[in-house]
Amino acid sequence: MIRISAGGLMPPLLVSALLAGCGAPQSQGETGYVAAQTTAASSATARHSWMSPEAKNSKLLYVSSVLTNDVYVYAYSTQKLVGTLTGFSTPYGLCVDKAANVWIVNDGASQIVEYAHGGTAPVATLSDPGEYPEGCSVDPVTGNLAVTNFYSSTGGGSVAIYAGAHGSPKLYSDPAIFNYRFCGYDANGNLFVDGASSSAAFALAELPKGSSTFTSISLAQKIEWPGGVQWDGKYIAVGDTDTAMIYRINAAGQIKGSLSLGGANYVNQFWLEIPASKLARRGATAIVPSQDGGVVGYYKYPSGGSPTSTVTVSEPFGATVSN
Repeated sequence: MIRISAGGLMPPLLVSALLAGCGAPQSQGETGYVAAQTTAASSATARHSWMSPEAKNSKLLYVSSVLTNDVYVYAYSTQKLVGTLTGFSTPYGLCVDKAANVWIVNDGASQIVEYAHGGTAPVATLSDPGEYPEGCSVDPVTGNLAVTNFYSSTGGGSVAIYAGAHGSPKLYSDPAIFNYRFCGYDANGNLFVDGASSSAAFALAELPKGSSTFTSISLAQKIEWPGGVQWDGKYIAVGDTDTAMIYRINAAGQIKGSLSLGGANYVNQFWLEIPASKLARRGATAIVPSQDGGVVGYYKYPSGGSPTSTVTVSEPFGATVSN
């Protein structure tokens, strides 16, 4: 089942394609979302961000909620709520840089906002004018920030890359992708992006380091609706939002493994927490927001199965971990 992203309005072309493809109304949760979003945005003005003193020296899990327009911060090991960041207009994907600073995609404001680890006020705000961003990733080689724009005020989306995570972005696009969902850099600075064509067909592509042209990656595996993208140290981990699956894929498009996320329902941007000494091996954890399930699950990676623990969050969308 394909569901219209919770980000609000979509281009008429894609809306028509989606409705024609599924032949059914939008799934539960979409009707009335705009009203809920407006209420949450209004109430945010009366609240303030806060952070427990213990957060500064703790490993932290950040989770965005598209229902409350907040980002919740938890102690990673205990799942205790230690902070809340407020004032967003549809926070979507999250990512983290080498300094442990957290970047939050603020879709409704066409911005990407940076917070220091355990901080309560933005340290930087990047403008993404005319675009509606959904996901992000930081290049471990250059520090560049890549942002996937689901669509723009003039039509299809793009990938915005901010050199050194500063200033104005340079936009990149692939003729095969109309809506861009998520992205992830590998250890060498190659960027992998997923999205959907104008007919809502899944698409995956690589923007090689130093290139301005995407290379399409064909898959034998059908993916219903593009989910999160992250390098796991060996393969590209790509999610299927509708089926709550994560596939491990090499750069040639071969499926090298998959994990089923038991109990998850409508998974957007997951996060892989992989020990540096055990890349893609035992000890890794997939942090998985289940938007329709109202929980964030901790799953063994790459085995999957049932979550080892969960955190209750209203309509969680994205997650990242700051050490």
